[in-house]
Amino acid sequence: MHADDHAHTHDDPDAHKPSPDDPPPATEWEFLEQALSELLIECGVIEEADIQRMMNFTESRNPALGAKVVVRAWTDSGFRSRLLRDARKTLREDMDIDIGTIAELEAVENTDAVHHVVVCTLCSCYPRNLLGIPPAWYKSREYRARVVREPRTVLREFGTMLPPDTSIRVLDSTADLRYLVVPRRPAGTEDWPAERLETLVTRDSMIGTAPATEPGG
Repeated sequence: MHADDHAHTHDDPDAHKPSPDDPPPATEWEFLEQALSELLIECGVIEEADIQRMMNFTESRNPALGAKVVVRAWTDSGFRSRLLRDARKTLREDMDIDIGTIAELEAVENTDAVHHVVVCTLCSCYPRNLLGIPPAWYKSREYRARVVREPRTVLREFGTMLPPDTSIRVLDSTADLRYLVVPRRPAGTEDWPAERLETLVTRDSMIGTAPATEPGG
């Protein structure tokens, strides 16, 4: 590579500007997480290998696991009732899914009458043991502030248009309580097998910012 390959040109006044593929800068919470991890390791409370194991476990969880839960709720009314009543116990006993003990999990169901959407107004509390890593927008200050004040407008910006008579409930996740939204089952899928139904359940539909994907959508 020639030295002048890095030279600035008039067409590119900022040759060292970040690339679109560069990762975003770390947030204050990520800095805090790193500092806390280093302190716990230094004090001998945990080992670095323990942190890595937990990271590997979290990364192994993804929205596909949540989709299996939603589809089971769509196709098994008894399971749906138990899930809405006691999500942790039902997931453990019926599907052998361990969501850990850090926080409780509440499952809520979207219907024609009410639509639930989840936010964490303080930071980014999220059911990682069921859905994996939260999307970047979920952690953004803009989403956290606006969805509480103007949920219908925010949902519309996500492309989710709700009838005027549908009530919107904003659920605020906390360190002690996380939520899973069971979206409405799309019409015309009554005879679909579970594997096909799972393709309709997206991460956003389990947060409530989108409905389940329509067949052929």
